[in-house]
Amino acid sequence: MTLHLPDATGGLRAYEPRTEPFAAATGAPLASRTVFSAAHVVADPFADASPDAPAAVDWDATLAFRRHLWSHGLGVAEAMDTAQRGMGLDWPGAAELIRRSAAEAKAVGGRIACGVGTDQLTDRAPGRSAPLTLAGIRAAYEEQLAVVEESGAQAILMASRALAATAQGPDDYLEVYGHLLRQAAEPVILHWLGPMFDPALEGYWGSADLDRATETFLDVIAAHPDKVDGIKVSLLDARREVDLRRRLPKGVRCYTGDDFHYPELIAGDEHGFSHALLGVFDPLGPLAAEAVRVLDTGDTAGFRALLDPTVPLARHLFEAPTRFYKTGVVFLAWLAGHQSHFTMVGGLQSARSLPHLARAYELADALGLFPDPKLAEERMRTLLSLHGVNR
Repeated sequence: MTLHLPDATGGLRAYEPRTEPFAAATGAPLASRTVFSAAHVVADPFADASPDAPAAVDWDATLAFRRHLWSHGLGVAEAMDTAQRGMGLDWPGAAELIRRSAAEAKAVGGRIACGVGTDQLTDRAPGRSAPLTLAGIRAAYEEQLAVVEESGAQAILMASRALAATAQGPDDYLEVYGHLLRQAAEPVILHWLGPMFDPALEGYWGSADLDRATETFLDVIAAHPDKVDGIKVSLLDARREVDLRRRLPKGVRCYTGDDFHYPELIAGDEHGFSHALLGVFDPLGPLAAEAVRVLDTGDTAGFRALLDPTVPLARHLFEAPTRFYKTGVVFLAWLAGHQSHFTMVGGLQSARSLPHLARAYELADALGLFPDPKLAEERMRTLLSLHGVNR
């Protein structure tokens, strides 16, 4: 049945929904690449919570979505940017998320890595009485690292808004990260999140000049290669990522966080390839896993044939302002039947326009991402009706 979808011009266009989903089977763990999906959280729609209140999470639905990702052979990157860290999910909520998800991973044999940051220092910055200091930042990182290590998960050292605001130059980054890596129980993943994802991270690693910042980043790794499993690079710059991964010490992996160029980066070239830790693999999970299984057989062309057509959807979800991509990710999870509502912690469901969401539906439906296309169509029709589209 025809849907009439709003576009950016204020008009409506006719769209015929797909009737059959992409057939993706669950299967064995992926072999040639290590692939994490950064997973979203499901809000409790019945909680009487204001946008600036602590997040109210539907734990059953949140953990069920992680089991969905594990069933397709993907790892879960937990309590990351995709889970609305710093955009609705505070540190107490993230700590509970880490503990619950790590226990679930242990129960089902799923791979999990969890974000370690300093957001307890900046969640409620206007009311903070004490100034930020490097010692306080180290202590905040240590608190979160202890929670992740005690849960049995791998740690991902996330970029810190507090460190970006406090550091006087590259030496402060070298000191803080060196301190953390020396005490980490197991090799960690270092995360370089660009300012397009979080404007507060402008100038990370001590310089707004990315070439200089890269040198500091590499200096951190070179000083502690045995404590760095890999790096996650989220700069949306494929050439820079390739150059960086070619300079990594032997044994240190590059996990692409580039939601624009992931097919080519994962496929790689004659000099190597990137593994993956991607927010876009939240909605793309089954299709992405199937593509990597094809790549496991050595069929790079088949891998690209499956994954390249997903890039227009990824670019749409992550269009500027990029940090609001979470809204589209949760919207698609609702359409796909992974949750019963389109509500987000912090009220972030309002962060994208109806034309943006309509285009996301159209692109995802064309890829066959919805296990029940009829359900997705009905839910899209409901959303349109709520916005006054009644034909």
